Amino acid sequence: MKVILLNGSPHQNGCTYTALRECADTLNAEGIESEIVWLGNKPLQTCLACGKCKAAGKCVFDDVVNEIAAKMDGADGLIVGSPVHYSGASSQTVTVMNRLFFSACPRFYGKFGASVVSCRRGGASATFEQLNQFFTICSMPIVPSQYWNQVHGFTPEDVRKDLEGMQTMRTLARNMAWLVKCVKAGENAGITKPVREPAMITNFIR
Repeated sequence: MKVILLNGSPHQNGCTYTALRECADTLNAEGIESEIVWLGNKPLQTCLACGKCKAAGKCVFDDVVNEIAAKMDGADGLIVGSPVHYSGASSQTVTVMNRLFFSACPRFYGKFGASVVSCRRGGASATFEQLNQFFTICSMPIVPSQYWNQVHGFTPEDVRKDLEGMQTMRTLARNMAWLVKCVKAGENAGITKPVREPAMITNFIR
């Protein structure tokens, strides 16, 4: 059992990492393997909507997006962490998520998703809602916590002083671990994932 955690901050060991680290340590304590993947701080290719990934089975731009997609084959859940930039997710996070979920959505079906946001003061709720949209479009149950998954602070030291925020991270991780274990128990009992119908793509022109 494993959960992948994405760090969408341009700062590898900053506030977002501090929140994800609390999640990862709690997952490990619950017997769930975890891996934090940093998206980096170099320019990333945006999605061109070329559609070639549908035939290739992966994005034509071979970078961290395809690396994450491959890791998800052996994972049971995904936690996406981002700082708040202008009341939204970081450009790295949005770029990766757009390409990742467009090119590899079937790999996420039925796996658990959660988002974590880090802000100095405001914009956390808007960013939290933005990231959760990705999970629902790929049939991923969203894991809750005791509050919206956010931490506050300008430095990692500030974040560690956000006692409620850090507790929210631990509660999220325990809920993720519980649900992953429940699915594994169900699979062992012969309960399988729902069968997906072929997608019906429509528009509103009559």
